[in-house]
Amino acid sequence: MAREFDHILLIGFGGPERPEEIRPFLEIVSRGRAIPEPRLAEVAGHYERIGGRSPYNQSVFRLAERLEESLCRQGTALPIFSAMRNWHPFLKDVIRTIRSKGFQKAAGVILAPHRSEASCGRYLKAVEEARQDSGAGDYECAYLKTWHDHPLFIQGQAEQVRRILDQIPAGKKTRYHLLFSAHSIPVEMEKQSRYAEEFRRSCELVAQELNYSDWSLAYQSRSGNPNQPWLEPDICAVIRGLKAKGNDGIVVVPIGFVCDNAEVLYDLDIEAREEAAKIGLEYFRAPVIMDHPQFAAMLTELIQDELARPAGSFENRENGF
Repeated sequence: MAREFDHILLIGFGGPERPEEIRPFLEIVSRGRAIPEPRLAEVAGHYERIGGRSPYNQSVFRLAERLEESLCRQGTALPIFSAMRNWHPFLKDVIRTIRSKGFQKAAGVILAPHRSEASCGRYLKAVEEARQDSGAGDYECAYLKTWHDHPLFIQGQAEQVRRILDQIPAGKKTRYHLLFSAHSIPVEMEKQSRYAEEFRRSCELVAQELNYSDWSLAYQSRSGNPNQPWLEPDICAVIRGLKAKGNDGIVVVPIGFVCDNAEVLYDLDIEAREEAAKIGLEYFRAPVIMDHPQFAAMLTELIQDELARPAGSFENRENGF
């Protein structure tokens, strides 16, 4: 007998939607992390440079609509709720609303492709805290299996890159470097996860799908204690070295991010682009994956797989992290 869920819970990072929300949002994000005030002021300036808001929340809401439609087409009519760890709608408020509607068993979707304590573990903890804070002790959530190497994820990413490569004249493509990017995390944190391994595997599979051999990977957006080692190489350092290798241009692929946020719109579209311009490299950035049809199709498949698993204990599976 197959197991039963009565709703889907999309779990995201969250982002400010108005200028006056930037500082309160950053205070929540940095709570307990000892991030220096100058760094917070710097990041607030990044948000101001990208329009005083993040498109993150609205991107997730649009995904929820597409995913609900996709599931319905496959004969799975389930309501979908979107909740954020760091901003409205907060997890505890959404879970309280879910329970008030009589729903209890969720298929949880953490919107991060590569697993670490920061990209997975903190979300699991946040759901548990929200469950307790909202008085919903009987609320249950089982998480989808990892999808960093799922064929639909890889195909969708490859198509996003191909859209950019098609803009480059055929005779010049061999001189354009493909650079995959993901958020850096502390080295000690990475030792307790498969984050770097999963990131590299995603990159390898997309490059294979594109039959593109001139590629590398880099990390970006590090924060926290400047004396603590984080994963490298840094994306700007990689960019500075490409010109000496004979490249004319670069195509950056933000494969570690599923939708646009400050790390994509500022760190890549402004900071990394400016670094490339300094040394005369033409710069392109591939679109993120969330709005590609294959992303909703992948989540639909994973949810149906979870529904087909044998019924029994409704465990809180920790996504293999």
